[in-house]
Amino acid sequence: MAQENKQDKAAAEEAEADAPAATPGEDDAAEEAPVDTSAEPLVDLSGLEAAAALSPDEDPVAVLEGEVASLKDQLLRAIAETENVRRRSQREREDSVKYAAAPIIRDLLGVADNLQRALESVPEELAAENEVVSNLRLGVQMTQKELMSAFERHQIRTINPLGEKLDPHFHEAMFEIEDPEQPAGTVVQVIQAGYRLHDRLIRPARVGISKGGPKAAAKDAAEAEDSGKGDTEPGSTVDTSA
Repeated sequence: MAQENKQDKAAAEEAEADAPAATPGEDDAAEEAPVDTSAEPLVDLSGLEAAAALSPDEDPVAVLEGEVASLKDQLLRAIAETENVRRRSQREREDSVKYAAAPIIRDLLGVADNLQRALESVPEELAAENEVVSNLRLGVQMTQKELMSAFERHQIRTINPLGEKLDPHFHEAMFEIEDPEQPAGTVVQVIQAGYRLHDRLIRPARVGISKGGPKAAAKDAAEAEDSGKGDTEPGSTVDTSA
């Protein structure tokens, strides 16, 4: 009996020796294995870090209000710039449509000039003496009238500044004429009429101006002074209360 107990104990010890030995620290590694947190929502800690970086004298509310004001200013500037770009694009689009006919109008101005020269080359007295010439002159006159009507419908205005003061924006002075009776710088002769499309100049009027006469401002002042003297009698008083 004692011999059998010894044999069973020896067999148990042999089986335990044949079993794989456990790796040291395996239990500790199992306990320290990382936990998968990919499904958990991330928390933004930048605000806490920024707040932690503030000095004790800085108010976090004031800092945030300053950032809001700065962002609002940037937003307003961006909106204003976008609106300016939109208006500029709209104005350029309108101008491109408004003045699209300018090149062909410049070509037609030569036709209008030739019609005017044809009328000036045939005086009315000569046309009255010859029926053929009269009919020809009438046809040219009707053609010019039709062309001017078409110009008028499309906002093409004629610049004929005879008797007006020289305006460098719309007139081109070609020569000066001695005329003491006219104020200096007055248009006394129109060589070639000018034209403008809407408010844009297509061609300036070529003119001759007077020189040697009194300045326009001085002449107006002298006329005003003369008219003022004529309205009052010597010795009378003038009411200046107004």
